[in-house]
Amino acid sequence: MTDQLDRLDRAILGVLQREGRIATVELAERVGLSPTATGERLRRLQKEGIIAGFGARLDPHRLGLGLLVFVEVSLDKTTPDIFARFAAAVRRAPEVLECHMVAGGFDYLVKTRVADMPAYRRFLGEVLLSLPGVTETRTYAVMEEVKSDGILPL
Repeated sequence: MTDQLDRLDRAILGVLQREGRIATVELAERVGLSPTATGERLRRLQKEGIIAGFGARLDPHRLGLGLLVFVEVSLDKTTPDIFARFAAAVRRAPEVLECHMVAGGFDYLVKTRVADMPAYRRFLGEVLLSLPGVTETRTYAVMEEVKSDGILPL
């Protein structure tokens, strides 16, 4: 799909990743297109699913969610049924920001944000360890976020 993106599409996407609320007129000026052509490209990029949506980036510390934690999760069995049950349950857990099935010494990598270590302990005991098939976890509390802008390289 990315081979179908030209220089102007990439320029539009680059600006939108950093400034999602930019007006179409200003975006058009920045990328060197007319507002009409820019609007058409935006609609196409959304229709094709390249632009998946728009949202605000929130400061987790100001919202009382200062502890970022990554958790390795191992399951008791690696069968399609267990994978499906685990995935369905983790999708319903609002505390889970991201969950990725991985290759290697464990099955899933979970990313969560909580207020502090007691809140993480509650999350671990009440949510994570109760998910289907979970037999073991390893926790990595983040001491410093070095980079977390989420900007994709175009």
